Amino acid sequence: MSSAQSATIRSGLVALGLTAAVFAASPPMPAAAQDSSVYAVEVGDVTAKIGEPAVMRATLKLRDGYRILKSYNNRVGRLSSSDDGVAFEQEMVKAELQDGALVFAIPLHATKPGTHPINGVFRVGYMLGTDEMDMVSVKLIANVTGTE
Repeated sequence: MSSAQSATIRSGLVALGLTAAVFAASPPMPAAAQDSSVYAVEVGDVTAKIGEPAVMRATLKLRDGYRILKSYNNRVGRLSSSDDGVAFEQEMVKAELQDGALVFAIPLHATKPGTHPINGVFRVGYMLGTDEMDMVSVKLIANVTGTE
């Protein structure tokens, strides 16, 4: 091997190493289902009397061509209110499959008057065709208004 060939190989390896370092330092690409091309989420804000039980309904529908993975533990969890204005009766709520959509009935109660932003995370499994399967995390964002 000539010295010119060795220099070319070394410079190629250096370039490859730099490229790998750039990709390693980059943030991970989001999963395909993180955009709205796979699913649609419908959540209604809730108004409830302070201390009385209420239920927030959330529906997650998949777009045409996708199917709910029935054997997956489809659920919503990590429910929280940034100002402690809402208390959740359960840490995790499982979904019910209704007409091809996942429906979540989230029991809660307002603890303070006013509007309180809440959030959570849906964990959902889906299939595309017969051989592509994915499990994704989808944000739940809504408001609960406490009244007296």
